[in-house]
Amino acid sequence: MLNAFLQECLILSLPAAIKAGAAILDVYRGDIDVSYKEDKTPLTVADERAHTIIMNHLSVQHLKHIPILSEEGKHTPYDTRKKWEYFWLVDPLDGTKEFIKRRGEFTVNIALIHEHRPVLGIVFVPARGFLYFAAEGLGSYKLENAEIVDQFFSDNEGTKKGSAPLDSVVDLAKRLPLDQPGNRSVSKLTVVGSRSHSTKSISDFVQTLKQKCGEVEFIPAGSALKFGLIAEGSAHIYPRLSPTMEWDTAAGQCVVEQSGGAVLRPKEKMPLEYNKSELRNPDFICTGKHSRDLEHLFLA
Repeated sequence: MLNAFLQECLILSLPAAIKAGAAILDVYRGDIDVSYKEDKTPLTVADERAHTIIMNHLSVQHLKHIPILSEEGKHTPYDTRKKWEYFWLVDPLDGTKEFIKRRGEFTVNIALIHEHRPVLGIVFVPARGFLYFAAEGLGSYKLENAEIVDQFFSDNEGTKKGSAPLDSVVDLAKRLPLDQPGNRSVSKLTVVGSRSHSTKSISDFVQTLKQKCGEVEFIPAGSALKFGLIAEGSAHIYPRLSPTMEWDTAAGQCVVEQSGGAVLRPKEKMPLEYNKSELRNPDFICTGKHSRDLEHLFLA
């Protein structure tokens, strides 16, 4: 059962993701000016606008005690943040490369971390109009028409309306994993991987699976959308054998885990953890609820 605190946080963060997505689309439909950060990753005004909107939404007075760690914000030193029990972990625009190339596969990621674990996650896909959301005690869901969130929540005032608006959103969403004929057949192993960060390690991984399982289909996708495909059952395995940061994965991990899947470090066979001294993630393998029985293929 969803506790009152997580319910309040979900009611607060759902409209934050929608508003940020709307601001991103405003930029997406016009000219996109690109600059580069010190690590040579691209940055656009859409990243900055989405960051500001989310920060403003999540910093309401009665929840101001929850710190926020955002990719586009000032990063708090580890000596301070290691004392945090709860904190928001945000990627205002995940998949900036896909955004710049106008592929539509970019997301807004908002997660709530409790003692190194994501207990709430939202992955909004603005260009496609749907979102995934999950919370411990609630489960994991896909809302096809995400704009409907605005009908139930009005800015930060949504937290004053009790659980009724959230109940309405949940009623309109589909519980994950999806149980419908459109899901891919288990007879063909489906691997989803990064569209912009393909590596030899992934190619070798897929070849190894082909040797063990026969036919394997590889689907390229951008951003945290890959976690959504795993959670809903449209793909079986998402291997990530190249660098990611904590804000890239936290929301998606929550969506997968609350749908019955897992996001594991291959060597330790343990979930990804958050609020580490180093915010970079190790390699991981993500599987869905109906493909957990395949873990022996790559965790042995």
